[in-house]
Amino acid sequence: MTRLKTLAACVAALAVSSPAFGQPGATGNAEVGSQKVQMCQGCHGIPGWRTAYPEVYRVPKIAGQHQAYLVKALQEYKSGARTHPSMRAIASSLSDSDMANIAAYYAQLGLRVAQ
Repeated sequence: MTRLKTLAACVAALAVSSPAFGQPGATGNAEVGSQKVQMCQGCHGIPGWRTAYPEVYRVPKIAGQHQAYLVKALQEYKSGARTHPSMRAIASSLSDSDMANIAAYYAQLGLRVAQ
């Protein structure tokens, strides 16, 4: 079962990172995105953070995630396809450009750590 979950996660990551999955040209600007992440850092900026609303769970690490994945996740929160109430409220306030810029910022954070 664990191997199946790992395989499914790998397939999903490959699909999300494919150019066909994201919007061509929606590269985002990391510098502009850095000015919009205050609302994200309260949870995603604290290593090992756990939240208690709406239930106790570990907050996922998003630094270094693929930009296309982050944009898609934000779009899904905004549309209601993903249902976390705090994320839905935050994503609802973002434009497509904001999403691309925030995703560019978090994607490049992983590059800095890897160097």
